[in-house]
Amino acid sequence: MIDSKIVTLERHIIEGERSHPGATGHFSNVLRDLSLAIKIIWREVSKAGLVNILGAAGTQNVSGDQVKKLDVFADEVIYKAMDHTGHLCVMGSEENEDIMKIPEQYPKGKYVLLYDPLDGSSNIDANVSIGTIFSLYRRVSNSGDGTLEDCIQPGYKQIAAGYVVFGSSTMLVYTAGDGVHGFTLDPSIGEFLLSHEDIKIPKRGKIYSVNEGNYKWWESGVKKYIKYLQEEDKETNRPYTGRYIGSMIADIHRTLLYGGIYLYPKDIRTNNGKLRLMYECNPIAFIVEQAGGRAIDGNRRILDVVPSSLHQRTPLYIGSEEDVSICEKFLKEG
Repeated sequence: MIDSKIVTLERHIIEGERSHPGATGHFSNVLRDLSLAIKIIWREVSKAGLVNILGAAGTQNVSGDQVKKLDVFADEVIYKAMDHTGHLCVMGSEENEDIMKIPEQYPKGKYVLLYDPLDGSSNIDANVSIGTIFSLYRRVSNSGDGTLEDCIQPGYKQIAAGYVVFGSSTMLVYTAGDGVHGFTLDPSIGEFLLSHEDIKIPKRGKIYSVNEGNYKWWESGVKKYIKYLQEEDKETNRPYTGRYIGSMIADIHRTLLYGGIYLYPKDIRTNNGKLRLMYECNPIAFIVEQAGGRAIDGNRRILDVVPSSLHQRTPLYIGSEEDVSICEKFLKEG
């Protein structure tokens, strides 16, 4: 006898839409189609060591990162799973320099999909957890083909965002603006099942996550903050433990569940961060805020940043509310 109800991702989305009178079902269909693409990517990721799909594809993406074969595969799978549905007017991918138009023969919808097909792909060959990040907006153009303006909206206009972690298990976490929920893939039935309902990030954690190999290129405020976390103080539950996987989505997932802070600080050589605002920071910030956390670029809320380009970069400080607030004080004091 099963004591609790089994909730699939599709059932959860549909039940959530029922609580919004006037919903058309288009939004549910977008997430359903996207989850199918994720399952196809999972199938290839899970057997990547058995087929000729690991390793470099011999090209670089717009960000200058070496493109892996699995990156190319994931990018194509998501695009082909979503281009014909009639729900989207345009897409954007971290792997493509320009916006990705919907083929002429297909109808154009009212949503915009932005995605990072495989975050952390530099770790693919080492079998470290990698992931997919996605973000959904309503179009701002009136009709027809979507435009660049549809794609570069500030993060607070997102209507949904999520990520998938391909690790010891495959987990999809998403929000539609009414809380954060996690689903774990059951390979035996091919369904994402609700495993983490209404995720709340702790108000304060005990873990910090940052690439300390870049220490010499940080601002003084960041250096002082890290030293603060490393000092012993029983009243403030320090020192913190450093944990850095090097695959952003894996580090963020741990931070969301356990609390603490993830940092990718500004580099004083470029006066900017490395992470992409539209493809990484905005969707992750939306999720973490919905779970009760905070996300800033050092000066302002990430979701309030008005983007000027599709591949804009930004610093990121994200995690538990109290941890980010303390970090913010150090950044302002310098």
